[in-house]
Amino acid sequence: MIGAVHSQLGPFHAPHVDWKGMSPLLSVLGGSAAVLIAGLFPGRRTQRVVVPVLAIAALIAAIGLTVWIWEPGGVRPIVAGALSVDTLALGVSVLFYVAGIATILLSLRSAVVRECGAGEYASLLLGSIGGMVLLAGAQNLVTIFIGLELLSIPLYILCGSRVRQEHSLEAGLKYLIVGSVGSATLLYGLALLYGATGSTSLSVIGHAVGTRVPLDDPLVLTGVALAATGLAFKASIAPFHTWTPDVYQGAPTPVTTFMAVATKAAAFAILLRLFDEGLISDRTNWGPALAALAVASIVIGNAGAIGQRSMKRLLAWSGVAQAGYILAGVVVGTRLGIQTSAFYLAIYLPMNVAAFAVVIARMRVSERGDDMAALEGLGRSSPWLAWPMTIAMLALAGFPATAGFIGKFYLIDATVAGGYAWLGVAIVIGSMISLVYYLRVIAVMWMSPSEVEVPAPAPARASPSRRVRSVAGWSPEADVRAQPEVAFVAIACAAATVFFGIVPEPLLHLAREVGSAISSAL
Repeated sequence: MIGAVHSQLGPFHAPHVDWKGMSPLLSVLGGSAAVLIAGLFPGRRTQRVVVPVLAIAALIAAIGLTVWIWEPGGVRPIVAGALSVDTLALGVSVLFYVAGIATILLSLRSAVVRECGAGEYASLLLGSIGGMVLLAGAQNLVTIFIGLELLSIPLYILCGSRVRQEHSLEAGLKYLIVGSVGSATLLYGLALLYGATGSTSLSVIGHAVGTRVPLDDPLVLTGVALAATGLAFKASIAPFHTWTPDVYQGAPTPVTTFMAVATKAAAFAILLRLFDEGLISDRTNWGPALAALAVASIVIGNAGAIGQRSMKRLLAWSGVAQAGYILAGVVVGTRLGIQTSAFYLAIYLPMNVAAFAVVIARMRVSERGDDMAALEGLGRSSPWLAWPMTIAMLALAGFPATAGFIGKFYLIDATVAGGYAWLGVAIVIGSMISLVYYLRVIAVMWMSPSEVEVPAPAPARASPSRRVRSVAGWSPEADVRAQPEVAFVAIACAAATVFFGIVPEPLLHLAREVGSAISSAL
């Protein structure tokens, strides 16, 4: 019986897998399994040293393998065409790896590691990065959804990993509910695109739309709208951003840092892949709609940030506005627009990580938590933290001599050249509005009349204001010297922001190579 069936179906041919092209992804997933096993061994040294070192080593290995397989202009489909190894996937993946390394360093003294478990925490983080890598290289609708779920499920758990804190559990539940709605909406949209074109391949969909499938086909239009809505949830694009401030504030701050940069980069990577490659022929229909979302995100994000006192909520609203800026590059649909979006995603990482690193440092020593008051007088008490925060705020606002200025300048150039000059005007106006809250943070640090008391080691009988609070059970000294990894991340990211603001050409060259990966761009 089996032999008869085999003779009718013919021999089975397994799909060819390019193991070299998959090596960075395998490094991350292998590291996820390794740290989970290592976390089972007892001992403080294992939890505090071995697990983080293994996780960072896996990410560094992934960066090295990415450099090894980097081929400018080359597109190599792997796993039967479900994934693609091109400069867009590889370039954005490097951002995931760097964000992961920064998150691990910021988590070394965090209470979330002790409560969640070092091995479990690092394994979930690397698993989420694996989903992001899969998503960035997706060439198939099924792969897009699998990558999105592999990205999201570990983050649902990490957001609620502070099981003894109500706000953390609330953040995890909110992110789970809203993320599930976003995933379901995206899945419905992808299903309609498959129904309209008869294929799950992005390249086939791109050739079908506008030729054998009309541009105004109801299935295509509805599928595009639902897919854009689902991805807008993940990228925190207004008006689908309402979960962002609450989740950012309630989640452990290192996890918030990772979500703010890596998740946004992954969402925009697939937005570029889906709209500027698979659906570029239908740009006359989705272009104005996405442009309206970009303007709404810029206006709502900047307006929402003005009244915030919580730094995590302020950065969340800022992220909504920044998502509008990046979306402008997607809307244009030109090679220049793709390149500027890739460049802005690259500089968005150090700008935000520097700000969040300072917030983490202050939350560990201040009774005021993430309130802006915790930064009062920081310029006098701890300039090594004040300067990175200052540079981050100026860069996010788009001041000259920072990478943020270069990014916004090229975004405006791309919108004007692509026929969306009014969108460039919206970027300028949004940047001007953002000065209200970015400069207020700087003023609090450098112009506050009150002195900031930095807690120092003291006997147990000392007053509560001078007593050192226990962080993750390890009781470090409550000053910058006791958090060298946090200060290092803040200073390194601030230095990168200034460097690429003065010498942007190396990063622009990489952005041009990343943009060249989408051959169907106009």
